[in-house]
Amino acid sequence: MIKKCDKPGCSKAGTCRAPKSRDLREYWWFCPEHAAEYNKDWNYYADMTEEEIEADWERQTFGTPLKDKQTANADEADYIKFLNDFIMGRSAFDHVAPKKTVSSQISNAFKVFDLPLSASWREVGVRYRALAKKYHPDTAKDKKSATEEFTKITSAYEILKKYFKK
Repeated sequence: MIKKCDKPGCSKAGTCRAPKSRDLREYWWFCPEHAAEYNKDWNYYADMTEEEIEADWERQTFGTPLKDKQTANADEADYIKFLNDFIMGRSAFDHVAPKKTVSSQISNAFKVFDLPLSASWREVGVRYRALAKKYHPDTAKDKKSATEEFTKITSAYEILKKYFKK
């Protein structure tokens, strides 16, 4: 549902969301013109001291500080261990997972569409529609070869449909 702009006297659609307060739980809905005007004058950090701004920034960046010293120390020890392992034992971090292997049936299906194995389902769909339009028996000039080609394309599409779990 489209709302009316919250600026008094404006009858345009309120398509742009603008925060009412710093907690970012409630919003005004303005038309683009009034949203730009509102955002130009709105300051998230208005009425905050430098210390409050710094504390808010720290909280948003790093999360709420741990009050439990034991947990904080354990987390710090885990982090230090991670850094040490990363620096000293690079081979464990540099290990690249083996590439996903696919069956020859799936590989051949990608070849029918002249697409790489890394192609997305969207790319397969686009290519399928283009080839189906070209080789559909009702529209092609050479009906016999078009029927064979269309059957091959449709079969490859069904294989890839299962592969992508669609």
